[in-house]
Amino acid sequence: MASSVETAIRSVVTKGVNAVAKVNRSLQDQGEQHPFLTGIHAPLHEERTLTGLKVTGAIPAELDGRYVRIGPNPFKPDPRGHHWFIGDGMVHGVRLKNGQAEWYRNRYIRSQVLEAAGGPKAAPGPRRTPRDGVNTNIVQIGGQITAIVEAGSFPAVLNGDLETVAYSDFDGTLTAPFTAHPHEDPLTGELHAITYDAMTPDRVWHVVLSSEGKVVRQLEIPVQHGPSIHECTLTANYVVIFDLPVTFSMKAVLAGHGFPYRWNPEHRARVGLLPRQGAAQDIVWCDVDPCYVFHVANSFEDEAGRVVIDSAVYETMFSQGPQGPNGKPLGLERWLVDPAAGTVKRQTIDAAAQEFPRPDERRFGQSYRYAWAIGIPADGDPAFLGAQPLYRHDLLTGERQVHHFGAGRVPGEFVFVPRHADAAEGDGWVMGYVIDPAGDTTDLVILDAADITKQPLASVHIPHRIPPGFHGNWLPDRS
Repeated sequence: MASSVETAIRSVVTKGVNAVAKVNRSLQDQGEQHPFLTGIHAPLHEERTLTGLKVTGAIPAELDGRYVRIGPNPFKPDPRGHHWFIGDGMVHGVRLKNGQAEWYRNRYIRSQVLEAAGGPKAAPGPRRTPRDGVNTNIVQIGGQITAIVEAGSFPAVLNGDLETVAYSDFDGTLTAPFTAHPHEDPLTGELHAITYDAMTPDRVWHVVLSSEGKVVRQLEIPVQHGPSIHECTLTANYVVIFDLPVTFSMKAVLAGHGFPYRWNPEHRARVGLLPRQGAAQDIVWCDVDPCYVFHVANSFEDEAGRVVIDSAVYETMFSQGPQGPNGKPLGLERWLVDPAAGTVKRQTIDAAAQEFPRPDERRFGQSYRYAWAIGIPADGDPAFLGAQPLYRHDLLTGERQVHHFGAGRVPGEFVFVPRHADAAEGDGWVMGYVIDPAGDTTDLVILDAADITKQPLASVHIPHRIPPGFHGNWLPDRS
């Protein structure tokens, strides 16, 4: 806990840094064609509610709920200092029930920053930071639809129509930063997260929420250089910490760039195995070759006591310019982390460039068989995403299925939905948004998860382009 003197000094320094950054940002090119403000990433300018949506094929009657995805959608786009990760949050959802697509809605997250820019009135509720934009993931926590972001703002709670109801600190139980990637242990209902904040570069936190949505653990973990830890993962005994060489950059801040993290070759790359109820000094740190991970498919412990981690890996990240994610993708890898030897052995599962790997979440933290991931351009496309396929990996047999969406069509993250609560692993559907740049439209595409090579079971046609976002989830109607 910082003293009042430390807080006052930090406030003065922050004001000075912000003043320099503002000047340098104003000197950048306001007419730049920013790759994350143009083309498929061009933001929408209105909120819409659409009914009577056209559907090709047949929506499975068992689907009763909402497919939602969130992403950045700048209210007043300005290329100066912009980065894909920092735009105002907008959620896009389709309500499915009784084999019908009842509606599509898109809504801004009602932040104070958005209101100050001339947008809709901000939602009530506590704020942890003046920069309260939320734009990265949307999940159910304690039965509530919750929009989340890492390294700053408290979450925002939405109602069933995707309107922001209030910001939340989980009834006063959260005092640390939160994350875009809490992971639920399906065996306990707890959510685990590793969280960080640029203003406290010497520590990160292990935060645990109960199944009721209350924080039951906030453990400080010492680190160096302010690492950007986008993701964590779980096993039966450990929470896994990715302390990799993307760290806070004061140079980027002073230059006027909105996203203050860069590749740092001086930072030690390591994976931490934190016993679930352990203290910071109990973490087993294992060095790994420098690389970066945004997203994990899954992790578990094998019979030899090693932690097995499957994830999409990059050679570097944020080393080739300030506008968005960049770096050579290395495909889907399996890491064997040996806590006894303190080593990490890396194996390639599939060298094809890919991102957003997702498992059957009912198997998270346990041994599993299937993962789905979307392809991404291997050549460093400035827009990051492109006209690539969806992959289904059978990690038992090594088989890879491929689904092509058609010429020029750009998929986002696809999420698995089980046929019913007790269905076998992989028995159900995968769904996600697919952009048709030629028509400037989007489809919600539903595929048979067991055989994605087949034609879609259903495509819900949305008559405008939904900009590529980050994370989506199927939120069943629990009523």
